[in-house]
Amino acid sequence: MKFHLFLSYLIITVSALSCTEKEGFIESVMRESGKFELILDNIEKYKVQIIYTQIDRDSMNRALFKTYRLRVSENEYFYPASSIKLPVAALAIEKINDELLSGFTLASTMLIDSAFSGQTSVDSDSSSRTSFPSVGHYIKKLFLVSDNDAYNRLYEFLGQREANLRLIRKGYKDIRITHRLSLPRSIEENRHTNPMRFYNEDALVHRQDNLYNEVELKSDTAILLGKGYVNNGQLINEPMDFSYKNAISLESLHKILLTIMFPENFYPVERFNLHRSDYQFLYEFMSKYPEESDFPYYGNKYKDDYCKFLMFAGTNQNIDEKIRIFNKIGEAYGYLIDMAYIIDFEEKIEFVLGAVIHVNENEILNDGIYEYETIGYPFMRDLGRLFYEYELKRDRQYKPDLSKYNWKSWKE
Repeated sequence: MKFHLFLSYLIITVSALSCTEKEGFIESVMRESGKFELILDNIEKYKVQIIYTQIDRDSMNRALFKTYRLRVSENEYFYPASSIKLPVAALAIEKINDELLSGFTLASTMLIDSAFSGQTSVDSDSSSRTSFPSVGHYIKKLFLVSDNDAYNRLYEFLGQREANLRLIRKGYKDIRITHRLSLPRSIEENRHTNPMRFYNEDALVHRQDNLYNEVELKSDTAILLGKGYVNNGQLINEPMDFSYKNAISLESLHKILLTIMFPENFYPVERFNLHRSDYQFLYEFMSKYPEESDFPYYGNKYKDDYCKFLMFAGTNQNIDEKIRIFNKIGEAYGYLIDMAYIIDFEEKIEFVLGAVIHVNENEILNDGIYEYETIGYPFMRDLGRLFYEYELKRDRQYKPDLSKYNWKSWKE
């Protein structure tokens, strides 16, 4: 009897992820606020997509989801920029766990060699407690300040082929991880990834050869964006081709975030192979602010809002400690993306919100002229605050126990 009850609960919670409740609900809440008329009246122009999940708890603190969507489509491409780092971080931890090698951990020293055109080696990291790089340290930098080199090194650790195969096995068919970020590498150079060695002190615990993906990864159809783009300082008067670029839908970003924050709500095949300590590690650095970090140490170079678009984009302020945002943002070519699990420990509220907007009035890509400050950041900030205020007023039968996400309490 207990098994059947559990199975019924599992089916209900998993199926709830795919349902759209009250078509038009998000737009109605936005219009009622009076702050989004420009965006909503030009929603196709700004290529807006929004996904919002209400979370209710039962008497056993188990999460139940109700999801609402606005213009969410797997067929409308957006350049994911740094949001693609979310699955890469989880996959890197999973790969270490799958190796089943004694002593091979997130903290193992990671020495990166080079063996192909465009590759660079790494044998030290002054920002690390040990002065050496590691998978764990790169993940910290990836979340704390969205460090591109950190992502690139994890991409090289995974290898292009393996990163994509792992996601396909979990059911993700719309994700492509094809290239390093902020590095002018050819398609062929991105198919090759570096050899590397892992040590615990002087003991070699793992060696990985250079990897090569023999399968060409690109969109089935051409993805042409804008009316022009800048390349090496020259204006090219034709659309920019994103067919070989990274890709992920907002729906997939949403599910990946939920599987990390609520693994118990998903079938094992859908989850990442993470241990309890891995989840705690992710929860800490997904929500930690740069000024709270000792290794790497950023001092006051970055304010809390730096990687927290929803609720705080562009505010240059510190955030009340009662609020924690577990998220990954992206910003490039006029696109702003954020996918976030937002909680307030004092008010006992929680919700998931994800959004995409494209602000590029001149339709020229890579010229550095985008309306982030005037349109993009205010949209993200106001959207997050709108649904935060909505959640404050929403009735709940049971208040959530959010202690599993409060990493500060674990360290006291």
